[in-house]
Amino acid sequence: MMIGKSVIRKEAWEKVAGRAKYTHDDVEGGMLHAKLVTSPYAHAHICEIHTEKAGSVPGVRAIVTGEGLPLTGEDLRDRPPIAFDKVRYHGEVVAVVVADTLVQAEKAANLIHVAYEPLPAVGSPREALQEGAPLIHENLANYQKGKYSYPEPGTNIAHRTKIRKGNMEKGWAESDVIVEASFSFSPSDHAAMETRCATAEIRQDGTIVITASSQAPFMIKRLIGEYFGEDVGKVIVHTPLVGGAYGGKAPVQLELLAYLASKAVGGRKVSVWNTREQDMITSPVHIGMEATVKIGCTADGYIKAAEILFLFDGGAYSDKAIDVTRAAAVDCTGPYHIENVWCDSLCVYTNHPYASPFRSFGHCEQAFAIERTIDLLAEKLNIDKLELRMKNAIRPGHTTPTQVVLNRSNVGNLPACIARLRELIQWDEWQRIEINSRTVRAKGVSCGWKTSTIDTDASSGAILTFNPDGSVNLISGVVEIGTGTKTVLAQILSEKLKMDIDDIHVKMDIDTQTTPEHWKTVSSRGTFMAGRAVLSAADDAICQLKAIAACVLRASAEDLEVGYGKVLLRDDPSIYVPIKDIVYGYKYPNGNAIGGQLIGRGHYVLRHLTPLDKETGAGKPGPEWTMCAHAVEIEFDKRDYTYQIIKAVSVKVLNRKAALGQVMGAMSMGLSFASRETFFFDRYERILNAQLRTYRPIRFGEHPEYMVEFIETPQIDAPYGARGIGEHGLIGMPAALANALSVAAEVPLNELPLFPELIWRTKKGKQHGSI
Repeated sequence: MMIGKSVIRKEAWEKVAGRAKYTHDDVEGGMLHAKLVTSPYAHAHICEIHTEKAGSVPGVRAIVTGEGLPLTGEDLRDRPPIAFDKVRYHGEVVAVVVADTLVQAEKAANLIHVAYEPLPAVGSPREALQEGAPLIHENLANYQKGKYSYPEPGTNIAHRTKIRKGNMEKGWAESDVIVEASFSFSPSDHAAMETRCATAEIRQDGTIVITASSQAPFMIKRLIGEYFGEDVGKVIVHTPLVGGAYGGKAPVQLELLAYLASKAVGGRKVSVWNTREQDMITSPVHIGMEATVKIGCTADGYIKAAEILFLFDGGAYSDKAIDVTRAAAVDCTGPYHIENVWCDSLCVYTNHPYASPFRSFGHCEQAFAIERTIDLLAEKLNIDKLELRMKNAIRPGHTTPTQVVLNRSNVGNLPACIARLRELIQWDEWQRIEINSRTVRAKGVSCGWKTSTIDTDASSGAILTFNPDGSVNLISGVVEIGTGTKTVLAQILSEKLKMDIDDIHVKMDIDTQTTPEHWKTVSSRGTFMAGRAVLSAADDAICQLKAIAACVLRASAEDLEVGYGKVLLRDDPSIYVPIKDIVYGYKYPNGNAIGGQLIGRGHYVLRHLTPLDKETGAGKPGPEWTMCAHAVEIEFDKRDYTYQIIKAVSVKVLNRKAALGQVMGAMSMGLSFASRETFFFDRYERILNAQLRTYRPIRFGEHPEYMVEFIETPQIDAPYGARGIGEHGLIGMPAALANALSVAAEVPLNELPLFPELIWRTKKGKQHGSI
């Protein structure tokens, strides 16, 4: 049995030995290098671009500007690959210099002079919605949009998702207690170890070859064809191992610039690579948000109504931010049974860098607002905070905000998670204690859930080929971004074929010309979708093995079993044929041959998903809802407002314990985002801390004790009941930390990150000014 076991990851030896190859390791003689010229303004007209001096620098091959380029964007075509009329965020690309060496390209880039006419900058969603706010996209009405994107011309609203469930008047009438609060946090960074990078070349036959550090190589292939009118069959995208992504590499950006740069130099190979500073401000960022949540409940704690407004800071362009705001809306209530729901989730344009998904795809963001409000409600009711969550936990038979009926397969067991969390953190023993006159310890809790707002026809494919020794080659379009998904796929195949996992060889890199397509490596969907495709391919291979073995063994295929390197007779295992003897056909003693090379093929497409109704949000956005419960224990200094995170606990609905490292990593990201990660903007909306010296995620030695436990609740239609968990360790961490600190400091903390200064300002009622 391989399912549930911890095994060495398939790419581990290459990584620890330093032999693993990433995109920027792709260096060859004659390759050219690109340097991006970016805007120092967040909002300004481009009056003139002078490139004459730059063009005279030795080694410069081309300078690419944005004039004449098509608009891009997956849901809404609102973004020029290179700004040509005006810039809309600090760090936006205005020119690309291509030269023989990176040093020459940088020298030339510094000589490009761009004349700007500064414009008023918009620094928050609420500011963007005010009457008279500067319009960031004056031509919003003329942009090409997808069928399910709803921009509002004449405003800064790129998209609005509505959820309308039940009867709000009835809900408020039944509510004895009502709480309302507002929440906010600014954009931040993904901080993946590998910065974004891409190479491109256009061969003489017109074939376009792109190598990219990406979560969506097949989307790159499709969009290059759509944007630039290229034959999509001639676009080949390679994705090797990826050094972290967390949603930041789901958008397509540098790949377009690499393609344009190569085209400008006659198809020669060009490398585009972000420095850390560019990666933080020029490429997509973690979305910001402002929210207002109003919840009503009965005197005994049963929630009757929720009114929610999410204003997401989509930044200068909508790109993937529309998807994020939609995802937050579909699960807007958190994992609670609420019959009467009103929610508007807006993707709002600002003059910040444009946003992309962040691990949990809009869910840790909305969970912060919802779970803080649940704590406020518990305090007003004077009821135990876990008990309030238990009373309102969503269960089979209830409906989601988008009116999907839940059952024991498609929803996890939140009450079991809460019960186990209560034990692990010893909740009933204490929740706030005074250590001494200066130090307080406190605990905070939260819950979360998530489904995936995914394309209704999203699919995944898998191919199996066999080697002469009977071992198997597994080929899948899932990108290995550090999650170990491809090792999990090997475990699934090992279980199905009853063979040693060491006899399964996994192709790590992606080649879109030969690798079967996987929609995107996002949303914790790799194990589910690709796992189903692998099982389908295994069934195909088993069918073929049995057909050939039936001839060799002179037995019915129905009487045969495959496993342990053999195809054997079910009722007499002593009668068998080794798999290695038939995977390339079988040759009889007289020389006659049957069969041929055995290739297993399989695919999976999500079923019964529907788009959301524009006016009510009704629809089925994803296949299942996985639950989680979290707790954080902190030690708080009442004098200087500093704190230490002592313990973080996560309990999830899962049945694959090998995912422990993934969950702990997600918990760390959630705590880092909540406690310290943010961009600081000046009054002109320019980022001030675009370097890791001033933008400080949690470092080694600063981590708390992590406790992770799993509650097994199989998803019936998933491979061996497995649930994706790459994101769920993060979802409730920001809220749990904020809840713990609110208890410790005895003041509601509704803004992230939770700097000591923020706690002090909130406690003292002081306001901070612009920098």
